[in-house]
Amino acid sequence: QVQLVESGGGLVQPGGSLRLSCAASGSISRINSMGWYRQTPGQERDLVATISGGGTNYADSVKGRFTISRDNAGNTLYLQMTSLKPEDTAVYFCNFRLWVGTNRVDYWGQGTQVTVSS
Repeated sequence: QVQLVESGGGLVQPGGSLRLSCAASGSISRINSMGWYRQTPGQERDLVATISGGGTNYADSVKGRFTISRDNAGNTLYLQMTSLKPEDTAVYFCNFRLWVGTNRVDYWGQGTQVTVSS
């Protein structure tokens, strides 16, 4: 079983920065990809950024402001967020997509609230 725990969310003023972390525990192997998603009330969960063997991928709305990275062991995922805007306010979820046999299985954290407001 895999568990993901996010941290680092909070309240920040527009233009500020936050760094989210996602610590993974359990049987972490054969990672397909890792990523961050965000969700606001009544809306679907949207991709923010992903990282895999093929590189990184960002939503257009965060390009140049957010940076996704991971530690060398691959067990901790980060999202550095700069120049934050009120529209970045959301619950942020980390995702590990793992190969289980020939299937890709998604694991999610519990989410961390990011609020950008003056």
